[in-house]
Amino acid sequence: MIGLDTNILVRYIAQDDKVQSARATALIENECSAANPGYVGLVVLAELVWVSESRYGATRREVAEIVRRVLSIRQLVVQEAEIAWKALRMFEGGKADFADCLIERTAAGAGCTRTATFDKRAGMTLLV
Repeated sequence: MIGLDTNILVRYIAQDDKVQSARATALIENECSAANPGYVGLVVLAELVWVSESRYGATRREVAEIVRRVLSIRQLVVQEAEIAWKALRMFEGGKADFADCLIERTAAGAGCTRTATFDKRAGMTLLV
């Protein structure tokens, strides 16, 4: 496996830097394969969403499509992919940001009966 940093995925998806985007594309499409996949950690996925929103102004719909695309690329393995898919569905069906959905679904996957927060939009148990 080849570990991928957030900036590799950003360049691959955004295609906004001629040199770096070409290198990222070559890595993912030519060097990564089902036998030797690129590895995307959950932190990388969360950072990708953050960069997409903050730097590129991605909408909720665009963020959902970016996450879906990363989860569907056959040359990539996403850490805890099932949890990431559940977080994506939670994100699409609610008002919480993707990182909050990922936090809540990761905690649920670890057996937590609830996830406490002060954030009213997080989709978690509000601590008052």
